[in-house]
Amino acid sequence: MKLNCDLGESFGAWQMGLDAQVMPLIDQANIACGFHAGDPTILVRTLGLAKQHQVEIGAHPSYDDKQGFGRRSVKMQADELKHLLWYQIAAVDGVAQSLGLQLSYVKPHGALYNDMMASPALLETVMQAVASYHKPLKLMLLATASAAAHRQLAKDYHLEVLFEAFADRRYTAEGALTPRSQAGSVLDHQAALAQVQQLLQSGSVQSDTGHSVFIAADTLCVHGDNPEAVALVQSIRQVLDGQ
Repeated sequence: MKLNCDLGESFGAWQMGLDAQVMPLIDQANIACGFHAGDPTILVRTLGLAKQHQVEIGAHPSYDDKQGFGRRSVKMQADELKHLLWYQIAAVDGVAQSLGLQLSYVKPHGALYNDMMASPALLETVMQAVASYHKPLKLMLLATASAAAHRQLAKDYHLEVLFEAFADRRYTAEGALTPRSQAGSVLDHQAALAQVQQLLQSGSVQSDTGHSVFIAADTLCVHGDNPEAVALVQSIRQVLDGQ
């Protein structure tokens, strides 16, 4: 199983995340496109780190919501969202090519990610947008009980998908992420490591109700926005390397 992390989320003089510490530990970098975080110089710097450590790169587009860090839903027409995604993907893709890198996938950010997992119509719009980009790219989305249906829908658009699980988030009995507003939604170091071990051994997680929920994931999302989070990523990397 691969490790992915959201990176490139600084902006100007404002530092977000510990990208230089996290990049050597991961396999896939989801890089901000400038609409929830990031700027041109941060983009170049983050791509440079990915190149240095031979990390696969993905575009991490969002709603146009820099003030809210992309965590607020924005009602949009399907064509508007498609064009917004093309614009952001192309920014990362173009700069990556200028540095001798190739973009390989797209992972929507924040509210857009949550909205597409909750709305079949929105998910289909996102799939259409990625599938109609001028070159093949994969789409990363949450691994849920509906994974088979999502894979079939993607196949209809000749789109390859990557399913992800979360190392440090509690799941509901339906296989969704518990809201961050709910107590216990973010796991501590030991609980997150236990969840990773369970995913690797049985392809399941323990839900907030204590039941096992089976999740078929290709990649594991981790966060590196503080020293404790980086320590967790290091521990997870050791677990994966010791398989």
